[in-house]
Amino acid sequence: MFQKILIANRGEIALRILRACREMGIKVVAVHSSADHDAMHVRLADESVCIGPPASRDSYLNIQAILSAAEVCGVDAIHPGVGFLSENAAFAEMVEEHGMAFIGPTPEHIRLMGDKITAKETALELGIPVVPGSEGSLEAAEDIQGLAERIGYPVLIKAAAGGGGKGMKVALNAAGLDEALRLARAEAKACFNNDQVYMEKYLSHPRHIEIQVIADTHGNVAHLGERDCSLQRRHQKVWEEAPSPAITPEAREKLGGIVTKAIKQLGYRGVGTIEFLYEDGEFYFIEMNTRLQVEHPITEMITGIDLVREQIRVAAGLPLSFRQDEIRFKGHAIECRINAECPETFTPSPGKIQDYVAPGGYGVRVDSPMYQGYQIPPHYDSLIAKLIVYGDTREECIQRVSRALHEYVITGVNTLLPLHRDLAEAEDMLSGDYDIHWLEKWLALKVVKQAA
Repeated sequence: MFQKILIANRGEIALRILRACREMGIKVVAVHSSADHDAMHVRLADESVCIGPPASRDSYLNIQAILSAAEVCGVDAIHPGVGFLSENAAFAEMVEEHGMAFIGPTPEHIRLMGDKITAKETALELGIPVVPGSEGSLEAAEDIQGLAERIGYPVLIKAAAGGGGKGMKVALNAAGLDEALRLARAEAKACFNNDQVYMEKYLSHPRHIEIQVIADTHGNVAHLGERDCSLQRRHQKVWEEAPSPAITPEAREKLGGIVTKAIKQLGYRGVGTIEFLYEDGEFYFIEMNTRLQVEHPITEMITGIDLVREQIRVAAGLPLSFRQDEIRFKGHAIECRINAECPETFTPSPGKIQDYVAPGGYGVRVDSPMYQGYQIPPHYDSLIAKLIVYGDTREECIQRVSRALHEYVITGVNTLLPLHRDLAEAEDMLSGDYDIHWLEKWLALKVVKQAA
């Protein structure tokens, strides 16, 4: 097992990884920007190294600075967390070239799944159902109008190197296709320095379902069920739950079997998430994330499996500590993403935390680096906490979510707590009758009602 791990990340995920390392008896090195010198994971680490100024490109994306810190501190492995360099194949290669373990998949698999077009082609080869669409990127010489007609409007233009909802535009009809192409390519170029795009059928009322998988280097593969991430605003997840209220045990078993077979055939290593759109009883592959997911805690709550611990064990060459037939799905879990944002406009709200009181009680978990007096820097993602709640049933879980949200106190900055309190009481949420478009429609309706 590793003796010392460097965490190449910040915020709640860095603290989550640090805690797992502590419980495994592994020493931790925290790297941080100058803006994060007072961060909780920096305070709790065995060693810390400042790797640059506040801007991500000069600190958390500074590969040379991170590797230098790792070598100076003599670490065995680097955990990339989520975001930043977690899906950077070149970084994974360089970590291994420097004689350290990369706690994640192989660089080859990161690269394979990092390009949406290649990932879709690979999924097809592995027997995973995909959304009808173009076979590759859309080139200028291609009959794009003809392809859209064959697929059927509306169609979705997506960045090949995309993520986070960037480079995605909908064309409702032939008249809007050229404009959607132009905007998607421009946004893809600006965000990813790659203007390649591809086309998919735009599903009108799908749910966003993802399957958690994990594989070791001994040929063992398992899936840990699904998460429903359909509550999204501008393709950004807001509220997740496991299991999905729309998926039957039979559908879960069938899809899980398809996914584990594909992952085994791929020879994958570590944790990963395969994401699908689900509509009218059919699943369609959209992408694979070759890293830990922000929403991984809800899977942990219903399976009792510590995903970060398993991730570290796999990277150290150990086999999974469980078999597929030993996994028991029990109860229901919900995660609310608490961002430092205005709940009406979603404008980021950095600043100083005046009061901070986290909820507690049975079945309530809070993953957050916040504390009273903490200064939220303006340079990074606005996620400041994850409220994770467990219940024996979905109804009990939602009641507990509502109770915990009303206990949660954060002052000094705006947060999404009021939004989540309203969501926990919305009729469609209580029934589980929602899709990936529901939240934006609900938010728009709220604006209309407030203006009336």
